[in-house]
Amino acid sequence: MSSFLLLITVILATTFSVVTSCSASDRSALLAFKSALSEPYLGVFNTWSGDNCCLNWYGVSCDVSTARVTDINLRGESEDPIFEKAGRTGYMTGKISPEICKLDRLTNLVVADWKAISGEVPACITSLSSLRILDLIGNKISGKIPAHIGNLQRLTVLNLADNEITGEIPESIVNLASLKHLDLSNNRLTGAIPADFGKLGMLSRALLNRNQLSGSIPASIGNIYRLADLDLSANQLTGSIPVQLGKMPVLSTLNLDSNSLSGQINPNLLSNPGMGILNLSRNGFEGSIPDVFGPKTYFMALDLSYNNLKGRIPGSLSSAKYIGHLDLSHNHLCGSIPLGSPFDHLEAASFSYNDCLCGNPLKTC
Repeated sequence: MSSFLLLITVILATTFSVVTSCSASDRSALLAFKSALSEPYLGVFNTWSGDNCCLNWYGVSCDVSTARVTDINLRGESEDPIFEKAGRTGYMTGKISPEICKLDRLTNLVVADWKAISGEVPACITSLSSLRILDLIGNKISGKIPAHIGNLQRLTVLNLADNEITGEIPESIVNLASLKHLDLSNNRLTGAIPADFGKLGMLSRALLNRNQLSGSIPASIGNIYRLADLDLSANQLTGSIPVQLGKMPVLSTLNLDSNSLSGQINPNLLSNPGMGILNLSRNGFEGSIPDVFGPKTYFMALDLSYNNLKGRIPGSLSSAKYIGHLDLSHNHLCGSIPLGSPFDHLEAASFSYNDCLCGNPLKTC
């Protein structure tokens, strides 16, 4: 009986050893990924040695049942002791090797804020069918977003912000049915936002600001029920704001500043009780400010500066529950500034450079 138990113990130990030992193909892919990069200051790759890449390789995690690599999490800005000890943030050069695509069980790929990683996003990345997070923010990655990015049906986070990516937003991006967070800000993207962008039904944040996007704002965005944060600022967008954007029940932050948008401001944008931050500054909006404010109005920031707005400041603004920051400067507004608590804390700069505004905090009427 004791010999039988000994045999079982040996078998279990052997099985455990096999299961928890790193896949040879995964180890090879990781070493190829490492060889294409250079990190001279922190030594984050110093632990990438030995046969078992599932054991104490910095930033690497595996599925305990299959011993396949599932996560690469390398952040150049972190509170990890390795950064605190060095007293600096990360810096890494080189490129992201296509060998990474051989890690076919990868669910999270984070290579973020290393400042100098260049080259392109490997096109083969779209073959990683289990990928849920792709975060390459804060590098010098160039080239185009892979055309077939829409193949990543499980992707929930796509963050390519603060790079040097060019070209258009691929049409296939609208097929990312699970996507919740999209950040393509501060790149060099051109062309139009895909017309059927609204197919991204799970999206809660869409940050496309600081690019060179042109054309109009797709009306289909209004179909994204869960969208809470939309930033299209600092582009070259034209046309008017789709009426649908003012009817979105969850949208609380809308930044459209520094474009070439025109037309009149839709009243629904200002009367939507869920809207907390609205920035329409530095465009070409005309007409008067809709008089649609009320007791449910709660703006942390409302910026309509640098437009061609005329007429009076709406008296209903006085009934707003709260307005933290208000900027109506650099327009063609006239008349007296309404009295009331939302205006008590505002400075003259909020109203300056209009045609004939008067009253506190400007000169007496």
